[in-house]
Amino acid sequence: MAKPYASEMEQLNETLDWLCQVDISGLVKSLKASSDLPLVAIGSGGSLSAAHGLATNHRQFAGKLSNVATPLEVVREPIDGQTANWLLSAGGRNVDILAAARALIDREPRQLTVVTGRDDTKLTDLCRAHPFVDLHIYPPPAGKDGFLATNSLLGFAGLLQRAYTSLFGQPEDWNKTVAVLRSMSDPAFSHRLNLKEQAAPLWQRTTTVILYGPSTRLGAMDIESKFTEAALGSIQLADFRNFAHGRHHWLAKRGDDSGVLALVAPEDKMLADKTMELLPDDIPQLSIDLPGGSAAGLASLLAAFKLTALAGIAQRIDPGRPGVPMFGRKLYKLTPPKTPKRKPPHGISGRDIVAIERKTKQSFDRLMHSGSLQTWNDHLNSFRDGLLKETFNAVVLDYDGTIVETRSRLDPPSEGIVKKLIEMLEADIWVCLATGRGKSARIDLQKCIPSTHWDKVLLGYYNGAEVSSLSDNLAPNGEARADGDLHPASELLNANGLICEFFEQEDRNHQITLTAKSGYSADHLYESVVELLSGVGSAALSVVRSGHSIDILAPGVSKLNVADAVIQNNPDASILSIGDSGGLNGNDHELLTRPHSLGVDKINADPKTCWNLGAQGQRGPSILTEYLNAIICSEGSFKFRSGALK
Repeated sequence: MAKPYASEMEQLNETLDWLCQVDISGLVKSLKASSDLPLVAIGSGGSLSAAHGLATNHRQFAGKLSNVATPLEVVREPIDGQTANWLLSAGGRNVDILAAARALIDREPRQLTVVTGRDDTKLTDLCRAHPFVDLHIYPPPAGKDGFLATNSLLGFAGLLQRAYTSLFGQPEDWNKTVAVLRSMSDPAFSHRLNLKEQAAPLWQRTTTVILYGPSTRLGAMDIESKFTEAALGSIQLADFRNFAHGRHHWLAKRGDDSGVLALVAPEDKMLADKTMELLPDDIPQLSIDLPGGSAAGLASLLAAFKLTALAGIAQRIDPGRPGVPMFGRKLYKLTPPKTPKRKPPHGISGRDIVAIERKTKQSFDRLMHSGSLQTWNDHLNSFRDGLLKETFNAVVLDYDGTIVETRSRLDPPSEGIVKKLIEMLEADIWVCLATGRGKSARIDLQKCIPSTHWDKVLLGYYNGAEVSSLSDNLAPNGEARADGDLHPASELLNANGLICEFFEQEDRNHQITLTAKSGYSADHLYESVVELLSGVGSAALSVVRSGHSIDILAPGVSKLNVADAVIQNNPDASILSIGDSGGLNGNDHELLTRPHSLGVDKINADPKTCWNLGAQGQRGPSILTEYLNAIICSEGSFKFRSGALK
């Protein structure tokens, strides 16, 4: 049997304690990756309220566009691939959220994050099968909710609020929010406001119009959700100004059966008061003044919880266990529609369609309509046929984002990748790394590759500024000084207040690296750096992006230097290049313009090289593993298996 609503309300302080203690470092990393992207927040039922809170936070903190979607909308409507998609589900078991997760994984958006409260579900299994998904599991301390989302909703919304505050705000901001929430979770809060008596006239009417501002949207959305799901009354929603655009007419015609409730943050106080003063005197109304700032959203959510409890008492319905009819159980178990299957023309496989869409950044339907699909399929077949016919003597790999996930780049490579690299080395094949890192790459590789093979491993440190074998413990030269043409660029960057405030600057002999301190947009940083350097005659310098930083490179620095070093040892060598940032301005762009180059994430538009032939719904090391597993080694060389990557 579901929990009584009153018992769930008694556990709110326990949830608040948990909110303040649980580790959110992983969540903050995911938000940081989303901070310069538009965001789609996805949820159903109670999690839809949390999605509204997430979308509001993204607009208010990150200053980026955000939208809220249900699982059905995600399954049936196209979503821009250059977005962050956040899927919220307390239980992770319902068929709708699973359908949305599958659809999103197949579309390979720039970022996909799943936040759930339970492990060992079909949802978590699906995410783990596609490691590019950021999976965060936070079991709420109060356990499973009753019929309505309460503690799990406060938990999810609070975690996201705390993460945004940690990334964009000040530590005291969260402390102030917690103090407000503790005050409101106290049972005496309602008594102090005389809330039961003031709200009672509203419950005598069948319709309640909820007015809100941007900061209190979360509470308004949750009132609508809870009142509808528990059959406590009919709710109409409008912000304070949209109410003035015709929605007020409901009160003119149906005022005798309607009441008005306003959730008021300080910034909306003047407008809210004037709006309520203009309403007819015979319509019951209640304004609840809430704290402002970052506490407003969660405060409005707690207000929604308390108003739901009061309405339940008045209607003699326990919102925690209102009783679910049999037809409702059957509705819940209906299978959602599947993503429409594409029917490629004869001779083009579904896997080929994925590769072509990645290359062109156009949908299969658009390519069909324009008549260019067959042309791109010919390009793909020509590239792949050449790849499969070639006999290679060396491989040049990017490190972060290719061998290891960018978000966990300090972790060692997977056992499967290491095992295959050792197999290649044992076959006397050159294994080369081209990385933006310094000695940390050498240290990590020396831990997993036997020392007998170190002389056969070449590392191109600092994007190819210095190339040396893995056995050379004196490499690279990590002197923290920008020499030559980099010196005036370093001084210019250090003198720029905006860059100094939001980014860490690390100088090396041949490279300057800028890494974000907070959620500042990497797109804006790149544009700012290019513009800044262009004004001081630094045309010889190049500016490239990786998954986590911006690098300014001295003249002559290129990951192509690693391939050149291989050719110096073996002039007839054929080299396979693999990286994750092959797009324009990516730090693998030059490397992946070579013949026989493969991408594991971002690629360029050149039909002759730099294709991503990995399985749909995979990215980074998962695709590298697929490539490596398709390789057959022989003495001094390797080839791809016949029919591989199709």
